[in-house]
Amino acid sequence: MSDTHIDVDDNALSAEVSKLDTIPEAPDEYGTRQRVLRTPGGSALSVLRWAWYSLTSMRTALILLFLLALASVPGSILPQRGGSDPLRVSEYYATHPTLAPILDRLGLFNVFGSVWFAAIYLLLFISLAGCVLPRSRRHFKAMRQRPPAAPRNISRLPVSTSWHTDESPDDALARAHELLRSKRFRADRAASSVNAEKGHLRETGNLLFHLSLLVVLVGIAMTSVFGFTGSVLVKEHDGFTDTTIDYDSFSPGRFVNIDKLPPFSFTLNKFQATFQRGGPANGDADSFAAHVSWQPNLTAKSRDYTIEVNHPLSTQGTNVYLGGHGYAPHFIVRDGSGNTFDETVPFLPQPGTSQYNGVVKLPDAKPSQLGVTGFFLPTASKNPVTGMPTSIFPAPDNPAVVIGVFSGDLGLNNGIPQSVYTLDTSKMTRLATTTLRPGDTLTLPNGAGSVTFVGYDQWAAFNITHDPGKPVVFGAVCATVLGLVLSLAIRRRRLWVRAGRDESGRTLVEVGGLTRTDASGGFDDEFQRVVTALQAAAPPTGQESASARQA
Repeated sequence: MSDTHIDVDDNALSAEVSKLDTIPEAPDEYGTRQRVLRTPGGSALSVLRWAWYSLTSMRTALILLFLLALASVPGSILPQRGGSDPLRVSEYYATHPTLAPILDRLGLFNVFGSVWFAAIYLLLFISLAGCVLPRSRRHFKAMRQRPPAAPRNISRLPVSTSWHTDESPDDALARAHELLRSKRFRADRAASSVNAEKGHLRETGNLLFHLSLLVVLVGIAMTSVFGFTGSVLVKEHDGFTDTTIDYDSFSPGRFVNIDKLPPFSFTLNKFQATFQRGGPANGDADSFAAHVSWQPNLTAKSRDYTIEVNHPLSTQGTNVYLGGHGYAPHFIVRDGSGNTFDETVPFLPQPGTSQYNGVVKLPDAKPSQLGVTGFFLPTASKNPVTGMPTSIFPAPDNPAVVIGVFSGDLGLNNGIPQSVYTLDTSKMTRLATTTLRPGDTLTLPNGAGSVTFVGYDQWAAFNITHDPGKPVVFGAVCATVLGLVLSLAIRRRRLWVRAGRDESGRTLVEVGGLTRTDASGGFDDEFQRVVTALQAAAPPTGQESASARQA
């Protein structure tokens, strides 16, 4: 058997190599091409063609994909109204009163529902569709075509060999054709050669990967158009009904009928939270569990369920996720005229601490409006450095509240919206400040009334989503992984077997192979196995047979 030849400086070889390129410079039987930058002509039609050509190039698709990823960054850094904890938007406004309105006008508190994000998203979809769909059509058309004919000089292919055999050319080619088909090559018998190729699934996997990205975008679009997201804060013993008025924040899709939301409801019976005690993770959350009674519709029988992290309540295509929790101190306030107000108000967690802050607003108090602001301390203690009250653990081991009571104008009648979690004291007078434990009462000066800290309830924040595109996205992601595996694991390769009479009248068998890339290796070994099988079907003669046996 002759030695393997390696010589790529050949026009025929260069042409064959270009055909195996996944993105060649011109259309080929694989249905792919590399778009070349062109300048628009003078007419409006040529400008439109140039714009479409540029938009649907793979380079533009990659740029838009990068821009989409870049545009998603604010959505992962800043609190989102449709996110897992929309209450953080109010906290951000309180912490950054100057910057927050500017970010809000730019749509950065609702990134994924903003106009500019939708524009990038739509352009990416059009770009991928215009690039991948024509390419897929050409590729699947190429899969039905016959393998290309053998090059004129097989010995100049990257791997090749030849030998003489006593078999006739027709018998040698017939056996080669049968052998290559048994090895799952697409083999085509020509007059003097057998042309075979293998590995079309590489380009199929490549296209499947890109087509699946399109389907992912379609699934996400289905959710944004036909789905909705909302959040609600529910105190223990309170309930929720799936109507827009019961949501704290609600973001419906464009085609969602808000009058026909899934008619489920639930009541939060009890919330349980456990925390790590001791060690480096002291105070970290260990488990959250919201025990609810719920009904899929108004006439259904109530049933019990426990909503936990990653274990939502699912009904009618809608999922109720547990998003967060906190405490709601219970106050009984008596004003100066003897009126009594029974208030259980959620206090919000403070980042990086184990304490919660909130306010109680009493616009109907007499003789003047009253406001209570303060902190709930689950495990109250005294800071050894400052001497100020603080909480050293998030569990309610030693609950207390630190409150300040104000009287005056709450500013609710000036037409300017206010957060229910902040108190504007610019037109109010502070009456008293103190620390109360459950059962303690603070008597206000000058007969203004009293404040009693009765105890506390817990609350849970729920994120409610209707996501019709989730099955589509899941299936597309699975197809994306499959396409990626196919495109990385399979190599495109071609083999040619030619048999004919040489000048001496003997049958000369020539075998050559070509692969575009063989970075992981293995094509030389595969070629050698094919040659060995071919030589078994058409044995070499004379010294060639002895040399083959010695090899």
